[in-house]
Formats: sequence, C-alpha cells, structure tokens
Amino acid sequence: MAKFSPDPVASGPAIRGISGGGFLIDAAVYPDGALLTPEAAEPWSAPSIEALELAALGSLLDRHPAPEFLLLGTGPALRRPSPDFARAVDAKGLGLEVMDSRAAARAWGVLRAEGREIVAALMPLDR
Repeated sequence: MAKFSPDPVASGPAIRGISGGGFLIDAAVYPDGALLTPEAAEPWSAPSIEALELAALGSLLDRHPAPEFLLLGTGPALRRPSPDFARAVDAKGLGLEVMDSRAAARAWGVLRAEGREIVAALMPLDR
C-alpha cells in the first residue's frame, strides 16, 4: 500500500494512501472510487471516463457554499472526460481540474490545507 503524509492542518477527510486500486481515506478503504467534500467521503461506484455524466456525481456539486471546482481523478492515467461533461460542470459555474487519481489524491490534501472549497471524484486505479 502506498501511503501519503496528510497535511496536519487540512480539515475534512484525509487521503492516507492507495490500497490496491482504491483509496485509504481516514480509516476506511474505498475500492471502487470515492466522492469527497470538505466534510465527508463516500464510496463511489465510478463509471468509466467514457460513461461519466453529471448524474453519476449525485449531489456532490450541489453544495452551499458552492465549491470552486471539481477535482476529477481519472484512474491510473490522465484521461479527459467528454466535452458534454465538461460543459455541464461549467454550466454549474464550477471549474474542472482533471488529473490521474494518484495526483488528484495528493492535490486534495494540499488544496484542503490551503482552505480551498473544493470537491473531488476519484476513479479507482485498477481500471
């Protein structure tokens, strides 16, 4: 298992490492992906990047205050979501930052330590 050193000043869920193809967040393993807010993490049965639609994120983007952007981890490699998905996120007034899931997991802790109001959707690393 790869472990991360979470920033001690970051609030909310801390991604502590990679477990198999999933994520160790606080004391729980999320093998199929995870959705994160500044307050909580929840399991996510992530679709493929090709099948990703806004509806797959549930209410993740419907927060108050609105997040600055969605941090999208696309699995083992950086892959772009469809233009329709990107337009739907933009239509909600949010930015979209896309990177592979390892990079996104590391960025989560750094950005939260800065107090950034963000949300994340992390696809597993084994797809």
